[in-house]
This record gives sequence, C-alpha cells and structure tokens, in this order.
Amino acid sequence: MHAHKDPATNADVEVDLYPFLLGYKDGRVERLLSSRFVPASEDPTTNRGVATRDVVIDPGTGVSARLFLPTRAAAGQRRLPLVVYTHGGSFCTESAFCRTYHGYATSVAAAAGALVVSVEYRLAPEHPIPTAYDDAWSALRWAAAHSDPWLAGHADPDRTFLAGDSAGGNIAYHTAVRAGRAGAGIDIEGVIIVQPYFWGAERLPSDGAGGGVLDVSRVDRLWPFVTAGQAGNDDPRINPPDEEIASLACRRVLVAVAEKDTLRERGVRLFRRVRDRYDAVDGGGGGEVTLVVSEGEDHGFHLYSPLRGTSRRLMDSIVRFINNQPPAVGTEVNGGGGLDYWHGWEGKKKINRASTVTMSPEVFILGVPSRPFRDIFGYGMDMKRTIHSSGSSSTTTCMMAAYSGGTLKIGGERGKAAAAAAASFKKAKCGLFAGPVRPNKAYNGPSAAALPGGTQIIKNYF
Repeated sequence: MHAHKDPATNADVEVDLYPFLLGYKDGRVERLLSSRFVPASEDPTTNRGVATRDVVIDPGTGVSARLFLPTRAAAGQRRLPLVVYTHGGSFCTESAFCRTYHGYATSVAAAAGALVVSVEYRLAPEHPIPTAYDDAWSALRWAAAHSDPWLAGHADPDRTFLAGDSAGGNIAYHTAVRAGRAGAGIDIEGVIIVQPYFWGAERLPSDGAGGGVLDVSRVDRLWPFVTAGQAGNDDPRINPPDEEIASLACRRVLVAVAEKDTLRERGVRLFRRVRDRYDAVDGGGGGEVTLVVSEGEDHGFHLYSPLRGTSRRLMDSIVRFINNQPPAVGTEVNGGGGLDYWHGWEGKKKINRASTVTMSPEVFILGVPSRPFRDIFGYGMDMKRTIHSSGSSSTTTCMMAAYSGGTLKIGGERGKAAAAAAASFKKAKCGLFAGPVRPNKAYNGPSAAALPGGTQIIKNYF
C-alpha cells in the first residue's frame, strides 16, 4: 500500500484506516475513533439502576472486564442471564471502559435484566490477532467459572450469551466456535452478533454498493494490518468455512445487519449458513437463528444514535432474544422460505441467494512490522493500571487516554498541529459519521416486521 503524507504531523502515514486509525512509518499509531473514559461505580443511582465494577481476569496479560449488574433485577428471585460482551472498533480501537461501550452495556443490562461482562481485550496493532481471540476466550472461561461474587450470586449458568458488534461480533462468533471445539463444558445459550466484521478475498456484488461509512479499500487493508502481515483476506477467520460453522456451541443465534453497511451481505451470508446448518440437524431441530435488518441505517448507528427509533427496536430485538420472548405484538410473521427481500411485503431490494463473485480486489499482504507499534495517546490496555489484587478478582483504575482539556499530549510543534487536527476532527464528527447529529423523533409507527426464516426488518421512519 502506498504511504502518503499526513499534513497535520508532516510524517509518513503508512496505514490509513480512517475513521479508526492511522499508522505511521516510524511505528506510531494514532487512534481516531475513541470516546472518553468513564469510571465504574457500584452506586446504581448514578447509572440508570446498574452498578458497575472493574475486575482483572488475567494479571499476566492485563485482560480485564467491567461488570454491569442491574440492581432491580438482581433483587428478584430469579438468576440473571449472563452476557459476555466484546466491543467493536476494528480490533484496534475503543474500550470496555469508554463512554460509548459503557453506555451500551448499561443499556443491555438494564433493558434485558442481564449481568453483562464487558471484556477489555488487548488491541492491535500492538497486540496482533489472535491476541483478541485469546483474551475473549480467557474472559469466557473466567465468567463461566462464576468465581466473582457478583456472578456467583446472580448469574444463571444455563443462560450464558456471547455478544459483540463489528469486530466484537467476529470475536464472539469465534469464541463460541472455540467453546464447541474445546469441549470445555461451557453451556452457551446464544450468540448475538451485531453488524459483524466478516470479509473475504473475493468481492461480492453488494460490497460497497450502499456507499457506507466503511470504505471498501480500507476494509481490504484492515485484516492484513491487525494480523501484522501474517494473513490476507482469504483467512478463514474472516470468511468462516462450513465445517467451522458446524462447531458453533450454542442453541440460538441472532445476526443483526444494517441495510447500508458495507459488511451487510457478509452478515446475511453467515445467517443463511447457520440456518442451513441448523436445518440439516435432526430434520431442522438443530437450533434457532434470527436475522434482524435495520433499514436505512449504516455501520454502528445504534452506538452513536441510541435514541433513534431503529436503535431502540434493535435493542428490543436483542432483549427479546436474551429473554427468549416471542416477537413484539404487531410484527408480521410469514412462514417458510428464507430471506428473499429486505422488504418481503414490498418486493424490493431482492438479495441474490447465490451471491457469486464478480471481481477480485487487490491482494493486500503487509510485511511484519520492523519495529513495535507505539500508541501515541496511551489508549487501550495501557489506559489502566492494576492497584491491587485480592482473591479471585482484582480491581483496576482506568486512566483517561492522554487528553487534557481537549489537547492531545504528544508534545512539540508537530504535536500541537496534530492536536489541532484531531480537535477539528472530533468537532466535525459524531461517532463514525461526519456532520451534525440527526434529530431524535418520536416513533408512532408499527413495530418491527418479521420476514420468513426468522428475519426482522427494523424500519427507519425519520
């Protein structure tokens, strides 16, 4: 890939993964997508009735998690579903301790009445893949052991879920596969993957057709980058084979995609393959798989506009899935068939079941880095330090990424220029999206409609 000059720092940019990360020739990485650190608090009145606490899972690696306990649900007689959540961010940005994912995990815990374990895994490129997979596996084994007092006192071992969005959806999927192959005796009720990151060496007809926020050329570059040049886009970890899907250790799967997302069809294909695998087991009794499609939305919309009607209905679908509830009143359910249309009742935007390859993109294989990557903002795993450890869990204090009054502490004239550029970038964007925030409006229309084969369409009415 061709390097280009970064006008803000007058340095060579070797890897451009906007809007997530820039990698420089001298080994520095600059994470563009990040939100501020939020401290944990065991006082539920400060966090919508959800108490939070940080724990260290593995002191040797620093892998840790934030626990979210909905206190009203915990006060009841029933044990709570356990959701092990892995955040998104292209394997190289974001954190379980940042505002975005703290808020989202809080919403899942409060709405579903679930105990959420939000995993703080190590980020690429400082810690290339498969580090994130290993960290998530460690987190699942730790959670399944119920050695923490919150888990021991409140979690239901028969209702364990793996969940994640974007890169976290990919990680959650692979964690479920690993559980099935390892024979670890971990009972996984369901897997929830929202706008999952899956890709491939061949281009599908729909790749990039929607003009989404994820640029196809940058998606092509992501996997070689986060694997330190050890794998290309033909890697089965981002294009799972059928025999791997057969190893899924769960009874139910929910796949959620956004209509305008560049990754949309990859998620739809995974849904179909899981459905076909379940149909082939004991005459269709292998499990339950649901596809949720958010109409008119793009990648990550639910994180950055959580009060939008489509975000609320996506959350409702996830809550119902966790609690094994029937579809909402008013949804249309049509029997038989599979996913033929985004709008089964309108007959538009037909999805080609046999999505054949139309072209092959340029192959990107990055060389192994000649020097370790250095995070110039101290974001990710370096943002926290262990204070003390006692018994089976340790508490952590998390430090904000090196920001002070909106100024990035990287020093020197070049640092000031980069700070000004980053400040301008933060001011101009909302999450992944440039420009002003779209207004939240009341939704008075019908509930999300269901399509054949366990598919729900979430319509955007504003």
